[in-house]
Amino acid sequence: MTTALAEEIARVYGTPAVVIDLDKVEANIARLQAACDAAGVANRPHIKTHKSPELARLQVAAGARGITCQKLGEAEVMADGGIDDILISYNILGEEKLGRLGALQRRVRMIVAADNPVTIAGLPKAAEIAGRDLEVVVECDTGRKRAGVETPREAVELARQIAASKGLTFAGFLMYPPEDGWPATQDFLDTANAGLRDAGLEAGIVSTGGSPNIPNIGKLKGSTEHRSGTSIFNDRMQIAAGVAGLEDCALTVYATVVSRAGPERGILDSGSKTLTSDKGNLDGHGYILEYPLARIAQFAEEHGFLDLSGSNERPNVGEIVRVVPNHVCVVVNMVDRLVTVRGDKLIGELPVAARGKLT
Repeated sequence: MTTALAEEIARVYGTPAVVIDLDKVEANIARLQAACDAAGVANRPHIKTHKSPELARLQVAAGARGITCQKLGEAEVMADGGIDDILISYNILGEEKLGRLGALQRRVRMIVAADNPVTIAGLPKAAEIAGRDLEVVVECDTGRKRAGVETPREAVELARQIAASKGLTFAGFLMYPPEDGWPATQDFLDTANAGLRDAGLEAGIVSTGGSPNIPNIGKLKGSTEHRSGTSIFNDRMQIAAGVAGLEDCALTVYATVVSRAGPERGILDSGSKTLTSDKGNLDGHGYILEYPLARIAQFAEEHGFLDLSGSNERPNVGEIVRVVPNHVCVVVNMVDRLVTVRGDKLIGELPVAARGKLT
């Protein structure tokens, strides 16, 4: 970053400003696509990180089969933006959501995930509204202990329920293996596939996920696609996971030092409402590129508390610094726009169109 670029961003947009380098974004998109291509699996990136139809279109243009969304509201924004192959990796429940899902299914190809009979029982309503069958994948838990059935038997039982439901098509399995849990995931899949064969069914989709799992893409025999979100920008968590370096971090928060009330402390204009309180089990709340030995030790809502005791070089009041967030996905959801640059040139801005789509 040049001082001139920082001053221009501060003059045009003010700080804190959430800034993405489009050169790095495009390189990260290409790197993920190449990894999927080399493994022979389709790329279905998760838009929860960037929430931008424009960036989703870049991913599709680079070779992605479609996209993944977590919530219906995100999928609606993406469909409005021209994306027509969307997986929602989340249980959809309730009359209001099923109505919206049916309306979406009329417009674009939709695939949805389910991990329980109650969710599956409601989905035929969406298919009826759409006037065509809805594809459903069974979400499976192979050790992460989040959503998903825990046994192959349960997975097969849900596949049978889907296949027997009017307007639904059993499409396959959705998985998010722990980074060290791929052998167990293989055992799960092999056993589930055997049960499917006995039921006369087949998993056309076997979807794996996670940016930390990029090195594992294709290691699951039978996988057909991978979902990665954070890798488009990267962050300190991805660096800690060993799948990215600082040079791969496309998003930084430009922040101004607004106070230096003591020799070993200072205040940034970026607190929990910008960088968020999600530490990701890391030391401090972000990495300051210009002062790597400084720590963002704690937050108030609009204050980032700097601990400068370990840094010989210390910023002055009015100085602009760049912060690599711990967890980039939640930072993006805090702002209405992303400022765009290429190297040291200010380009403009992108709206975070799917920001705040919680339903």
